[in-house]
Amino acid sequence: MAVVAERAFTSRSTLQRIEAGDPSVGIGIYAAALQALGLLDGLGNIADIAQDKVGQSLAAAELPKRARIRRTPGKTADG
Repeated sequence: MAVVAERAFTSRSTLQRIEAGDPSVGIGIYAAALQALGLLDGLGNIADIAQDKVGQSLAAAELPKRARIRRTPGKTADG
């Protein structure tokens, strides 16, 4: 843990907070810790919508089941 903390330019207590999932730790510290562990490449996948199956399901559930075009009475397609 001391070696990872040194490579991430942070303290051991901050690494312990990361391990505990403390939301007050900045994203930059997380990135530095991932870099020190050789895992930084996976950070780009966090915000990738293709990886968010739950989010995709929730968004699909909010889509209307049927879409209708509302027409104003008295108007035609020609103008």
